[in-house]
Amino acid sequence: MGGAVSAGEDNDELIDNLKEAHYIRSDLVERAFRATDRADYYLEEYRDSAYKDLAWRHGNLHLSAPCIYSEVMEALDLQPGLSFLNLGSGTGYLSTMVGLILGPFGVNHGVELHVDVVDYAYQKLDHFIKNSDSFDKFEFCEPTFVVGNCLEIPPESRQYDRVYCGAGVQKEYENYMKNLLKVGGVLVLPLEEKLTKITRTGQSSWETKKIIAVTFAPLVQPKQNVNGRPRSVPLPIFEVRTLQDLSRIAIRHTLRQPIAMEEGRTKRRVSFPGARAMHRYGPRFERRRFCRRFYRQCVNSVVLHDSMIPTAMDDCNYPGGVEEEEEEVEEEEERGCRRVREDLPEEDEEGCSGTEEDKSKSGCAHAEPPVNILREKILRLPLPEPLKMYLLYYREK
Repeated sequence: MGGAVSAGEDNDELIDNLKEAHYIRSDLVERAFRATDRADYYLEEYRDSAYKDLAWRHGNLHLSAPCIYSEVMEALDLQPGLSFLNLGSGTGYLSTMVGLILGPFGVNHGVELHVDVVDYAYQKLDHFIKNSDSFDKFEFCEPTFVVGNCLEIPPESRQYDRVYCGAGVQKEYENYMKNLLKVGGVLVLPLEEKLTKITRTGQSSWETKKIIAVTFAPLVQPKQNVNGRPRSVPLPIFEVRTLQDLSRIAIRHTLRQPIAMEEGRTKRRVSFPGARAMHRYGPRFERRRFCRRFYRQCVNSVVLHDSMIPTAMDDCNYPGGVEEEEEEVEEEEERGCRRVREDLPEEDEEGCSGTEEDKSKSGCAHAEPPVNILREKILRLPLPEPLKMYLLYYREK
């Protein structure tokens, strides 16, 4: 299932395509998708396929197509502080994105049938926390996974604000799934080959909405009871955070506030050609994306041949239909894109030519990697080293 949007060269371009096709519609969902690189949840030998809009399966490991996850995230209508249950949590990719929205005071639980997949999900979660700079831009609700069949959850288990099932649900189990919801909660599941959103409006009242046609493998039926006793899958405990953990959350939140304010002030500034138009819909979208990609290649020391530069770049002017202020900014972006192209010197035998100043202009000099401001602030705190590492979640970067 998938293939609704074209493949991207990286995670950002995949998200651009999903936005252009209106699968991603809200800023909150977009931020979560951009912060979680889909390729990190693939086995290394399959990473080249990560940015295609296709499902992936290898043994017990499985990822749905990006367009499906986009619709699921939008339909769940996530908010900070909610409780979430992921039935068939798999690699943990979806649970990680959900955790970025729920924040530190939400609940993020998953049930997965296969032991090896739960182990894999915890490895990927640990890698995300320790290595992804995106982690420091969010207040995270860390997911907890348990092994078991999601059809064997005891009926007296606690209910959740949001529930997602990642396998095809037979009609006979629809009520079972509904009973996992609190009043006001939202359940998203594949039901009768339709991705379906069910909202619990009262103790015995529901609203149902069909979203898109999907094809999922069906839920695995529970095995026979042993010795006449019903099997049960205990869900994770709703744990109260320790004072130490609450202190870490509060300190990181306080340090992050000035960073968020600064990002808000600079949000509409042009950081490179095409930056403000990266996520535009309509006929300008492809041209703006080319500018962004072209600039990235330059700063990564890749000198493009003339044959790689479309002649259409010489005429980036489109007829009106936008506000005057936006059009002026876009014209400046296009001029910047031309300037980058014009500043490139002719290639020599080693791929770069001219003085150090020329190389810097052409992008032959390596650009400095982005600075993790939150990390830098924590490292400057007058605290013992072990406390700094605790505040950094013992991150390796």
